[in-house]
Amino acid sequence: MNRKVSQESSGLSKEAKSVQAKTPVSLKYISLVLLTLQNALLILVMRYVRTRDGEMFVATTAVIMSEAFKFVACLFIILIQTGGIKPWLKLLYEDIILEPMDCVKVSIPSLIYVLQNNLLYVAVSNLDAATFQVTYQLKILTTAIFSVVMLKKVLSKLQWVSLVILFVGVAIVQMQPDGNQKSKVATEQNPVMGLVAVIISCFMSGFAGVYFEKILKGTRQSVWLRNVQLGVLGVLIGLITMYLKDGDKVSKNGFFNGYDPIVWFVVCLQSFGGLLVAVVVKYADNILKGFATSAAIICSCVASLYFFDFQLSLEFTFGAGLVIAAVYIYSKYEIGTSPVLPTASSRKL
Repeated sequence: MNRKVSQESSGLSKEAKSVQAKTPVSLKYISLVLLTLQNALLILVMRYVRTRDGEMFVATTAVIMSEAFKFVACLFIILIQTGGIKPWLKLLYEDIILEPMDCVKVSIPSLIYVLQNNLLYVAVSNLDAATFQVTYQLKILTTAIFSVVMLKKVLSKLQWVSLVILFVGVAIVQMQPDGNQKSKVATEQNPVMGLVAVIISCFMSGFAGVYFEKILKGTRQSVWLRNVQLGVLGVLIGLITMYLKDGDKVSKNGFFNGYDPIVWFVVCLQSFGGLLVAVVVKYADNILKGFATSAAIICSCVASLYFFDFQLSLEFTFGAGLVIAAVYIYSKYEIGTSPVLPTASSRKL
């Protein structure tokens, strides 16, 4: 059985390479632009809505709406893949309703993702977009460590070197003078709280991502079905989190207090952005993803200079440069290729 799965994974890996090899150059550049925009825009717009004047929305409600949108979007994707209402309902019934213990297994990453998304709002509310974008790349380090421990992944020597460079770069960025981290915002900032929040988020992101990957590789369910499970559980866990943290505030002012088109744009970016990446990476290799991350850091820095009155320092410039180099090296010298994960249409209904 394991041998069969291994053979199938090997075949899928070749299929992934074939898809990327046959992808037109123009489509790869489109993928690069989409990945860069998704990585940069989310942080920049999230920073703006959390530091502007006016009525502030409750972050926990935004996390709930993001999970709800993701749930609906994945249901729609599965409907398209299965080709009809009847097989769609049959799939949902067999893989969700009849397997409650499977949902319990998914509840672990779901809980972590909800808490992580709430922490991201705390982090971006207290750190400027550029510093946050650079520091958040520590998730590459945490993901690598959890992958080695939990998935027995093998990293190349240059990847280990890049992780050290990444850590050093992030540490140097934190050494910049306090005056350089202050930007024109309407809310009070607590950089220490923001730093702690983003570091915890990186560890959560690394563990949840690797745990979710392990679940996907060990079962027949598609990545979209797993996201349906994550979405449902995410909404429920998000509601509990909202009640415990902001229950009185929501009861007094309402669930959607402070929402406007820009806040909805942030919710959509956070919800559909991850799904967009999942589709786009089919046509993009690891080097391209590394370029996208590096370009997003540069875009965030430039945008912060113009829109948030961010001041570049020698420490930030040097540290960010090390992080960008580390991301590129880690992406370029990866050993092997991860297999393409199953989709709903690939299963016999």
